[in-house]
Amino acid sequence: MAGEMDKLKGKVKELAGAATDDKSTENEGKLDQAKGNLKEAGENLKERAKEALGGAAEKTKEASERVERDTRGDPDPESK
Repeated sequence: MAGEMDKLKGKVKELAGAATDDKSTENEGKLDQAKGNLKEAGENLKERAKEALGGAAEKTKEASERVERDTRGDPDPESK
């Protein structure tokens, strides 16, 4: 969400700079848009990492429970 706001703010600055022939404001707007894109990329990366690590954690938990069940000699609940 923050990335979208930076991109929107940047676009407004870029257009305002272009309309007033103010290169500094125009470039500032482009920089804000780039910052927004980077924030979005960071958020996407963070979500992908959570998904990848979450899947690994779930598999580890299942394997641990299976080993514990086998060690105690409990029946497999999935075979019922």
